[in-house]
Amino acid sequence: MPAVDDAVRSAKLQAALDLIDEGLTLIDQDLRLVAWNQSFLRLLDFPTRLAYPGAPFEGFIRYNASRGEYGPGDIETQVADRVTSALRFESHDFERTRPNGRTLRIRGMPVPGVGFVTRYADVTAQRQAERQIHEHAAELERRVAERTHALRLSEARMRLITDSIPALIAYFDHQKTYRYINRGYLEWFGFDPQRPDTVSARQMLGDATYESIRPNVTRAFAGEAVSFEYEVRCVDGRQRVARTTLIPEKSVDGSVIGCFELTFDVSEVRRAEQHLAQAEKMEALGQLTGGLAHDFNNMLTVIIGNLAALRDGLGEDDGDGEAVEFIDPALAAARRGAELIRSLLGFARRQPLKAQAAELAPLVSTVVKLLSRSLPDGLHLEADIDSDPAGGELSDASRDSTEPLCAWTDPSQLQDALVNLILNARDAHARSVRVRARPATLTSTRATELQTNPGAYVRIDIIDDGDGMDKAIQARIFEPFFTTKRHGDGTGLGMSMVYGMVRQSNGAVEIESAPGQGTTVSLWLPEADGAGPRGASPRPSRPARIADQALALLVEDDPAVRRIVRRSLVGLGFAVIEAENGAEALQMLDQMPQVHLLLSDIVMPGGVDGHEVARRARARRVPHVALMSGYAPDPAAGGEDDDTPILPKPFTARQLADFLQRKIRITEP
Repeated sequence: MPAVDDAVRSAKLQAALDLIDEGLTLIDQDLRLVAWNQSFLRLLDFPTRLAYPGAPFEGFIRYNASRGEYGPGDIETQVADRVTSALRFESHDFERTRPNGRTLRIRGMPVPGVGFVTRYADVTAQRQAERQIHEHAAELERRVAERTHALRLSEARMRLITDSIPALIAYFDHQKTYRYINRGYLEWFGFDPQRPDTVSARQMLGDATYESIRPNVTRAFAGEAVSFEYEVRCVDGRQRVARTTLIPEKSVDGSVIGCFELTFDVSEVRRAEQHLAQAEKMEALGQLTGGLAHDFNNMLTVIIGNLAALRDGLGEDDGDGEAVEFIDPALAAARRGAELIRSLLGFARRQPLKAQAAELAPLVSTVVKLLSRSLPDGLHLEADIDSDPAGGELSDASRDSTEPLCAWTDPSQLQDALVNLILNARDAHARSVRVRARPATLTSTRATELQTNPGAYVRIDIIDDGDGMDKAIQARIFEPFFTTKRHGDGTGLGMSMVYGMVRQSNGAVEIESAPGQGTTVSLWLPEADGAGPRGASPRPSRPARIADQALALLVEDDPAVRRIVRRSLVGLGFAVIEAENGAEALQMLDQMPQVHLLLSDIVMPGGVDGHEVARRARARRVPHVALMSGYAPDPAAGGEDDDTPILPKPFTARQLADFLQRKIRITEP
């Protein structure tokens, strides 16, 4: 088993390394290859045969030299020089342009007691972008110079030009007195373009911002063109992110006599970058969380399966009351663990939603009535559900206001999300909480900001007047296990569950908050036409025998899980054969055409996963095919097996019986 564990761990590590865009190598003190990834081979066009554990790094150097990678010269000399240099194990950071025109940044550093690690990054696009920026800056200088000349020739003509540019353009002299401003200063700060001498930079920007940019002005008067960004509040109340470029004007003797100022509003660009960075971070956290939840669900399958079987074997009056007192709390704790994992899977968007058209008015009213009894006396909670279209840019004026307001989501998970958000408002010392729902239409621009698709939505706002949050907390609020509450007062999974539910519903979450100004959490959910089905089928009280020695093929790589599921299948009347991986299962399917039920795990080692086993089983006309998994994988990865029923782990014998009867249609013999 340790060797198998080491192999699995090594495979997982290699798979993780291969996901990194940068190339990576680790060589030992004898210049032999210890670890590498596929990006290293791809970026340097090395054949796969060169890379194997213990491969001499000299082989890669010789391969490069032989194909002219290092330029003209004696190959043996080139190899010897580079091997000698590598043996020094000195840190280095340099760029090299390959014959194919790609520019690589190569950074290496020694690893004490191990050897040397090197990273390879393709910076071709970055360098091209930098060249373009320099070219654009040069072009800007040229244009500013041309406009300055035109200004001296015709002030009226220049003002007509500058006022039409969506930017702030100005000129101030060596005494820092403004001599020219365009119309943008009127729109941003209310200054009269005809009175530039009345402009005060300190008044315009505020003391704190003014002091922060003074060093840049000093550099400009020293003769250096500078660009910098800062936040500024405008006369319309908007907080903008401004990017200003200062270009010094020099006299004949080279002294700076003034500066040209060009300012753009880059708020939308920075906001888009922040949204993208947040989306990438949440996606990475989701992938990590989904993998952890898969392993924990396998463990919980074993724990719950054994405890449930032990509990079912004890009668209420057979003298085992003391054992029951130990088993029941343990079983309850294990099930709470399963609920915790389900919350993690919700964040990772690996937990299937029971989506339907959910009517919001009764759903929200139920939550409000439920919580009103348990909230502090001084906290006012109200619901405001309106089917009339909201006004403004996000409105949907074509909607029939007589229709009930419905969203396409999982009603149960939406109620849980609302409960979490209202209790968060309570913990933030809110005195008033309002749950407001309106139909709305997201435009393309607004949908891009929210990282979702344009169209008809329902916007649910949870508005409170509590403590509020600063930007640092808002940046982490959806991370699993992040909480601002005291230790023991929360798991930190409430907001991550909200995020997962909304994103899995193809919606978006938006937070507006500031310290001391309360919080508004907006849930954007796709609008639905009408209410969907309610309720669920009753679960059987005890697992009944549903097969008369029909043959079941069980495929599961975890022996403990396999043992639990086998026992449950035998208890349901099946004769069970087992396979510990997909390849073994395919062999059994070829040899045993009488298999009546295939039940396979999805994620397994060996290159053959559960989807492939299910596809082959259907091709061999196995009557009943089902999958089980510690997490629900991305549907796009399922290929032809998207419709195969999936039983989520952990599960008990009762839940397995219910699944086989309802989803697979296996009935009692």
